[in-house]
Amino acid sequence: MAVSRKIVLHFPKKLIDRPIVSRLVKDFGLDFNILKASVTPGEEGLLVMELTGDQRNYDKGVKYLTEEGVRIQSLSQDVVRNEARCTHCGACITICPSGAFSLEQGTRKVLFDNSKCIVCELCVKACPPRAMDSSF
Repeated sequence: MAVSRKIVLHFPKKLIDRPIVSRLVKDFGLDFNILKASVTPGEEGLLVMELTGDQRNYDKGVKYLTEEGVRIQSLSQDVVRNEARCTHCGACITICPSGAFSLEQGTRKVLFDNSKCIVCELCVKACPPRAMDSSF
C-alpha cells in the first residue's frame, strides 16, 4: 500500500553535511518532493518534504532517520491562522501557490485548507493583520 505524507525534518549540526535524504531513495525506494529547505552552517538543518512510497519502506525510512538523529514532525500543524486577527482581506488567496486559500462565495470569507499548505510562508509575509503564523 502506497503512502504519501508531508513531514518536517530537523537535522542536528552533526548531520547537515551527510547525504541522509539520498539514502531514502537508494535504500528504501522512497520518492520525495522538497517543499522548503533551510540550512544554517554549523547549526541545524530544516527540510519540509513530501515523502511517498510503500508503507513498509516508508516505516523503515522513518526509522532510519530517527536512528540517525533526525527529529521528524508532521506538517499538519505548522501553519496556522489566528481567526480573531483575520480580516478576510484576501491577500493570501492571490499569493498562495498551492491553493490552500479560497473565497467562500456566500459570505466572502477566506477559507484556509492546511492540508494543501506547503509551508512556503508567503501568506505569513503577505498578511496585513498578521493572522498567519508558522512554527517548526
